[in-house]
Amino acid sequence: MNITYSLDFREFRAELFVNFNPIMERINRIKEVLVIKGMSQKELAAALGKNPNTIASICNNKAQPHLKDLKRIAEILEVDIRELLVPTVNK
Repeated sequence: MNITYSLDFREFRAELFVNFNPIMERINRIKEVLVIKGMSQKELAAALGKNPNTIASICNNKAQPHLKDLKRIAEILEVDIRELLVPTVNK
């Protein structure tokens, strides 16, 4: 695990989440971005008008959001939509 001293605590927690959950196939990074932004899943659910259980499933990669919901999540979290997805090509 590469940890740099420039990471703030939220980014550090997100990095730990990624490295200690190798069993799940990750498609989206919504849970990580929520940690970085300091927003809870319940807050995101309320902002989207969705059930908190739906957001929990999305955050745990058990379900994937519709593209329109993914776009809205990016707007709510004030990030580029691409930051919510796991890259498929290693550079």
